[in-house]
Amino acid sequence: MTTLFDRLKIGTIELSNRIIMSPMTRSRADDEGVQPEIAAEYYRQRASAGLIITEATNISPMAKGYVRTPGIYTPEQIESWRSVTDAVHAQGGKIFLQIFHTGRIALPDFLPDKAPPVAPSPVKANGQNYTDDGMKDFVEPREMTIEEIRQTVKDFAAAAKNAIEAGFDGVELHAANGYLVHQFLGTNTNLRTDEYGGSLENRARFVREIVRAIRAKAGADFHLQVKISAADYNNAIFFWEKKGTTLKDSIQVCNWLVEEGVDAIHVSSGNMFPHPRNPMGGFPVEHAVRWYDTMLSSGIHTQRNYFMMRNPLMRRVFLYLWHRSQERPENIEGALTKEAHAIRDSIRKLRSDVPVICTGGFQTASKIFSVIDLCDCDAVSIARPLVANNDMVRYFERGEELPEKKRCTYCNRCLLNALENPLACYEPVRFDYDYDAMTKEALSVFKPAPFR
Repeated sequence: MTTLFDRLKIGTIELSNRIIMSPMTRSRADDEGVQPEIAAEYYRQRASAGLIITEATNISPMAKGYVRTPGIYTPEQIESWRSVTDAVHAQGGKIFLQIFHTGRIALPDFLPDKAPPVAPSPVKANGQNYTDDGMKDFVEPREMTIEEIRQTVKDFAAAAKNAIEAGFDGVELHAANGYLVHQFLGTNTNLRTDEYGGSLENRARFVREIVRAIRAKAGADFHLQVKISAADYNNAIFFWEKKGTTLKDSIQVCNWLVEEGVDAIHVSSGNMFPHPRNPMGGFPVEHAVRWYDTMLSSGIHTQRNYFMMRNPLMRRVFLYLWHRSQERPENIEGALTKEAHAIRDSIRKLRSDVPVICTGGFQTASKIFSVIDLCDCDAVSIARPLVANNDMVRYFERGEELPEKKRCTYCNRCLLNALENPLACYEPVRFDYDYDAMTKEALSVFKPAPFR
């Protein structure tokens, strides 16, 4: 019988427990991609997790797709991360760097000389992205040349090498949630007819080349894992769209990755972020209205979206579309375990020493124990509940569950507030509508309480 506090061997690393902090974009770096001092405190507060996976980090100037996101390609960026790894290691924790390239999700606003974003094919993403000048529509990306693909592979390898210099215990390659690597895997985003498009084997060539390059650059003993979307659910909101990549496709890709020598697979879902199935839960319409209210001058669709959120009927239609492909609220925790189990079963036939990590709203010890004991996965990754409760693991260590009032409600207010406020819980119910207490907790990275 395996429990959440049984140690886990993951590559050459041994974790003290099977609770992993999932990556969450914080948007607190400066314009040069350098982390502020408070980043070290934020991660230190959560070092009781068996492993921390950082926010997604840009591998090059062309990789940037969001405001104030960190990088790992300049000496200054590497140095700023070193204080983070030192802080986590001082608490006895382990920390991996998640590396990514946003591809078509980027805007010219974020890229050198306001260049257009690059992608496997010139397929524009639906929706908008946040900038300091307001919400702006995604633009049509430029199709990458073979030389650009090869350079990007080298950029990923260099990022992994830089992660070693910054003191990280490993890296996670982000191949999920609609970013560049996932765009190559997707049938609706990769329309190429050369060796990087067409068949699944060709579409997976990019990610396999990255894995090989990282292994060659960082060494066989440096931990490398891949985060993958088990299925795209491209038609989750707009039912007339194609489904996109399926679980069957992802199982095959994971088998190839294991053959290439990855140390673990991290299972997610969806081909964009946010997505109705990642992270599952509510869509905070009232917060969306507030952001759009200040951004009406930007973007072709900003005014349309604003009035959709404001109009009661259109709001109900949107929320219906948002929720229709989700699990019921009581089933959000562990909603991806079937997909994780299928992937785990398949790769176990190739290698028995490659753990599968499953994300999906976990926050009760009993549920985590159950999915691990049933071999649905080997560890769970947790995002929002760990934002809300940096001491969650301490409760589990004492044999307790999180008190009901402290649990995440999956409202997703944290996602929209993170655009301009510290990444924290903004669900007033958890604070008995004491907004001073809510603000104090959000600002705890500036004036931290003693670590428990």
